Amino acid sequence: MLKLYGGEFSRASIVQWYLEELQTPYEFIRLDMKAGEHLQPEFLSLNPFGKVPTITDGKFKLWESGAILLYLAEKHDHLPSSLEERSEIYQWVLFANATLGQGIFIETNREREMPRLLTPLDQRFKAQPFVMGEEFSVADIAVGSVLAFIPVMLRLDLSEYPEVVNYIQCLAQRPAFQKVMSRS
Repeated sequence: MLKLYGGEFSRASIVQWYLEELQTPYEFIRLDMKAGEHLQPEFLSLNPFGKVPTITDGKFKLWESGAILLYLAEKHDHLPSSLEERSEIYQWVLFANATLGQGIFIETNREREMPRLLTPLDQRFKAQPFVMGEEFSVADIAVGSVLAFIPVMLRLDLSEYPEVVNYIQCLAQRPAFQKVMSRS
């Protein structure tokens, strides 16, 4: 069985949300990060950086939330068959982790980056309900998780981006989101 290692209020909730969307059985192993369980030799053998999330799937080990999301999407046949469409999903997952997260959550970047990032997203969500179009995908897990943390963790005013707000509210109605993200 797939094991997901995470800590309280960690990015493991993003992977957990996707596992719930996929309705895939998994075991969640909560590490006490304050007690340093993620820095113990047993966990470091899974992830030498001592970070969560990390998964094991049989003997296979993987860390980094974006890599895990893409692995799960491919394993469960939730990626398009064309290279171009798959690459676009990869682009959005990487964008969420490398660009969107950095632009929103690093305070020194926020004032400059937030309008540059959220304005095009607002326009995109005005034209279509999900990142890739009409259907929910792993790209929505990656992008949506970052966006959903904005009103909860940062309490930033998103009134200039009504379609982003609608998108977040749409995601928040999903049963898997409610099961995992509402308590994260």
